Amino acid sequence: MTQGGESGRGLEPVGGAELGSIIQPGEPVLRWASRAGSITEIERELARIWAQPTLTVPVEGGEERRIAARTSVMNLVVIARRPEVGERAMATIAGLTGRHPSRTLVVSAMDPDGPSWLDARVQAYCMLPRADAPEVCAEAITIMAGGESGRHLSAIMAPLLVHDLPVTVWWPGEPPLGSRQAADVLALADRFVVDGSAWSGDGLARVSQLARLAASGRPTVFDFALVRQARWREAIASVFDHRDFLPYLRSIRRVAVTYAVRDLDGAGSGALASTNIVKPVYHVGWLASRLGWMVTSPLAAIAGRGDGPGAELVATLRDGRHDVAVALHPVASTMPSGTTLRVELVAERRGSELRAEVTAEAELVRARAWRDGEKTLDRAFRASRRTDVDLLMEAIETAGADAVTTGAIRAAGALVAPRASRGAS
Repeated sequence: MTQGGESGRGLEPVGGAELGSIIQPGEPVLRWASRAGSITEIERELARIWAQPTLTVPVEGGEERRIAARTSVMNLVVIARRPEVGERAMATIAGLTGRHPSRTLVVSAMDPDGPSWLDARVQAYCMLPRADAPEVCAEAITIMAGGESGRHLSAIMAPLLVHDLPVTVWWPGEPPLGSRQAADVLALADRFVVDGSAWSGDGLARVSQLARLAASGRPTVFDFALVRQARWREAIASVFDHRDFLPYLRSIRRVAVTYAVRDLDGAGSGALASTNIVKPVYHVGWLASRLGWMVTSPLAAIAGRGDGPGAELVATLRDGRHDVAVALHPVASTMPSGTTLRVELVAERRGSELRAEVTAEAELVRARAWRDGEKTLDRAFRASRRTDVDLLMEAIETAGADAVTTGAIRAAGALVAPRASRGAS
């Protein structure tokens, strides 16, 4: 591993492939890979890639000139606190090749107390859109840094960004929101991408921090955990598409979200693992933001029933003149901890009660409703779970701030405030 001071080792065509060799349309190919030990060397390697001469290839007995054109529509920066996280992120990004060409930086900080060093791998991926078109190429730069260099990630990012193009920062794992390092990185970003369902503990401290960031408006925030719930939101909304049920929408009095917790010994003893409850909280946050509910009593454990993993949490929201009771109910399950199992809404209007329930399994989402105890609706929807490639592509394609996302995150932040302050680090 380069420990700084070592000169760049120059351009290395990969696998004997050189600019102009024949590739199949639509198939991304790694064209170049080189190493560098400083920001200056990285910039020099990038310049050398695009300084290569234009070559020609034989086509149907003649010659056709093909130009490898650098094409970037954005900067995509991944902050990976461990190299293996960066590798998984690059595997996801590979699924976007050709659809959203970008300059991609994957930055990992290591050994902050050791000597300063930097080791980078500079790569170029190319794709032929169609048989008669020139190749289009984009760069991927993977950087590991230690010591002083690793403590200042924004100083690594800034000189390597393509100016005048938007910057998306994807921070897998546990972003240290509220830290100076995170603030410096996010000052360079137009969009900030996280996955709240991957945070440690209950995740609520970071929900509160993310809500404050969303309220600031810059950068815009995109949370995989919230977007994965789109199929749940569509199913809940579909209940009130029924014209007889629509009047009940403004008369909801109770929301209950049942979610999975892991039984540590599998014997039903009640020993439960600490559970990330970001997704259950987001269900309530979305409803509150869309229906204009205000938080009057944030989430808290039921008095006298403990406050550890697996405790039921309750809150009270306000819909104009009426209270809305909220309950997050844990159930020991073999499903991954924090997985939503059921969302239930109860509405009361003019002496009549409507109870709606949404559940999901694999690729199927089901919405049911009972009015005054009589089942009046039972719909099933095919709705595939989204992969990280799908989610990252949506994060890139969504232009500007999304009102639904921003509103749901801000409402979730208000819902968890006291508990978040207890778990903040």
